Amino acid sequence: MSEMYPYSAVSRQTNKLIADIEKAINGEYTAIQCYTSLAKMAPSEAVRKRILEIRRDEQRHFQQFTQLYTQLTGRQPQPKVIENCPNKYMKGLEAALKDEQEAVDFYLSISDETSNQYIKELFRRTAADEQNHAVWFLYYFTKGRTSR
Repeated sequence: MSEMYPYSAVSRQTNKLIADIEKAINGEYTAIQCYTSLAKMAPSEAVRKRILEIRRDEQRHFQQFTQLYTQLTGRQPQPKVIENCPNKYMKGLEAALKDEQEAVDFYLSISDETSNQYIKELFRRTAADEQNHAVWFLYYFTKGRTSR
């Protein structure tokens, strides 16, 4: 009986990791969709280009998480949009800022919970990217509020 417990604990950890990666895939997929819309609403070409650059980062994260998910499960994920994108620029910035900050915390928790060095580093690096994105969205949000 005691031989089953370590396997069971490892299995639970693996299942949680897979569920977390699936959630991360859906989050990145949603961000890609929303940032496409947000870029179209941008007030200037410079802002539009920065949002599209952030979107490219999200596409890279999506691809990395999809590859990891496939390696762990042997299947392709079925990504889905998990929240609607606001249709106003300032509301979109606010939502993006909130989502990026939540992603930082979530990705750091995944990094902390795994012993796999590749996964640990992937999520740590991705969290750093998301923090950078949050700073840009905060900058544009603050700038938009003060220019009214």
